[in-house]
Amino acid sequence: MSIAYKTADLLRAARGKKRPHTSAIIVAAGNSTRMGDGVSKQLLMLDGIPVLARTLLAFEQTREIDEIILVARTEDLCAVSELAAAHGITKLAAVVAGGATRAESVKNGFLHVHHLTKFVAIHDGARCLVTPDMIERVLHTARRHKAATAACTVSDTVKVANRRGFIAKTIDRSTVYLATTPQVFSANLYRAALETVKGATLLTDDNQLIEKLPYPVKLVDCGKDNIKITEPRDLRLATLILQEREGKL
Repeated sequence: MSIAYKTADLLRAARGKKRPHTSAIIVAAGNSTRMGDGVSKQLLMLDGIPVLARTLLAFEQTREIDEIILVARTEDLCAVSELAAAHGITKLAAVVAGGATRAESVKNGFLHVHHLTKFVAIHDGARCLVTPDMIERVLHTARRHKAATAACTVSDTVKVANRRGFIAKTIDRSTVYLATTPQVFSANLYRAALETVKGATLLTDDNQLIEKLPYPVKLVDCGKDNIKITEPRDLRLATLILQEREGKL
């Protein structure tokens, strides 16, 4: 955790303010079609530890996360429960089956959060390089703005294409971000979005759900290391990032 956030915690404690109950919903219900071989990417090994275990450990080690709701494919429920137990995940409150889409899976997880939950942190199980510091930075921002998302800037020039595949225009890349996770929202705000936004189950991320209320979502630049394991090459890149963090490169 950064010094700024440690200081904020100390000030809050000194003023007698209780931290809001926060639930993490880890979504690991994808079909892993781009990984090949019919293997769930969540269960693949990354430097000796399963991808999903690394993700769960990051949230386990984040002191401001009170519980974890894990959403997985029906056929993986037993395997992920055993994986969590084997890696000492004590905050795991429920393991539930996912839906036909990512949005449906998140909704299934949200239905199982604690009744005292004030904020929900929604995260892709395959983003296994997330750190407690990243998580807490987004959490603290969400508590100020009710909605915040991890993101990263882009380095390349961004082009918009027309329907024929030709460049239509160039966008100022200083205003462009790639949305990652965690995406953290006030539980009441998220509940209101689920109840009012039409076509919510077809959206590709939860920021869109909040945007359609409409309600502004604050971006938190968490850097480019928070990658999602989607295809085999991502495992190789993730290994290099881990080695760099550990000073092996």
